[in-house]
Amino acid sequence: MAIAKAQPGKALLNPVNHTLIMIDHQSQMSFATHSIDAVTLRNNVALVAKAAKEFKVSTILTTVAEKSFSGPMFDEIKSVFPNEEVIDRSSMNTWEDPRIADRVNAIGKDKIVLAGLWTSVCIVGPALSALDQGFEVYVITDASGDVSNEAHQRAIERMIQLGARPMTSLQYLLELQRDWARTETYNETVATAIANGGAYGLGLIYAKTMFNASEGH
Repeated sequence: MAIAKAQPGKALLNPVNHTLIMIDHQSQMSFATHSIDAVTLRNNVALVAKAAKEFKVSTILTTVAEKSFSGPMFDEIKSVFPNEEVIDRSSMNTWEDPRIADRVNAIGKDKIVLAGLWTSVCIVGPALSALDQGFEVYVITDASGDVSNEAHQRAIERMIQLGARPMTSLQYLLELQRDWARTETYNETVATAIANGGAYGLGLIYAKTMFNASEGH
């Protein structure tokens, strides 16, 4: 029979077991994105970037045709990673660029977390390619988007069918924190949730303002 142990499951993400790849969060790509509004998308992207920075997650930033067509990566990402190299590609499938493969291999993590525009092209491509090569793949669905709800949903379904695991931006942040007793990251996690966590962030503001509440303390 199964035995319960007070330890996390192997499928959960932690700060050191995965590589985050943020793909094509660029102006031109966002203009035609309709599965999520631009304000929500930018907020969620900021949340993901801040979470990765806070927890020192191995992160790869990449764009497509930045200078000639698609424009710069969102400032919500660049401001968080001002010194991080952004790999600019010609390929729609990030995974087909040898520079990305070299970075992934140098980092050496078996779990890959993806977020980007558009879901049906720029996320499906690397997701299916990475799965085919034996990686575990997670997709942050609300930090991604597509030209229609139909395109986004079908892309997510296609990836799930082949083994990808969907999650949300707030889930990503809280899964990395996981225990409020981890005081070294507590304050920054709460600050990120307050800034970008929507109604949950408002709840934190209320609880701390009205009765100085603190989770796990």
